[in-house]
Amino acid sequence: MNKEFNVIIEKDEDGFYVATVPALAGCHTQAKSLDELMERTKEAIELCLEVEKDIIYPYDFIGVQKITIKEKPVKYAKRLSSNRKK
Repeated sequence: MNKEFNVIIEKDEDGFYVATVPALAGCHTQAKSLDELMERTKEAIELCLEVEKDIIYPYDFIGVQKITIKEKPVKYAKRLSSNRKK
């Protein structure tokens, strides 16, 4: 029986592709290319399934949304530096 898993793929600041499998806690990997990432992700999923044979998948995947939040300046930075001078 085949099982399908949703994979979230991101690119980090060093240029690596990072894959996370939300249905399997701790299941993630990284690679320099997308082809290599897909191979490594399949291996990671297979290893996670070997360790956790009776995994229950609690959620149905709905989708991914991007949310933008305006950054606020950090106000406590000056207080921290002024406390160190004392």
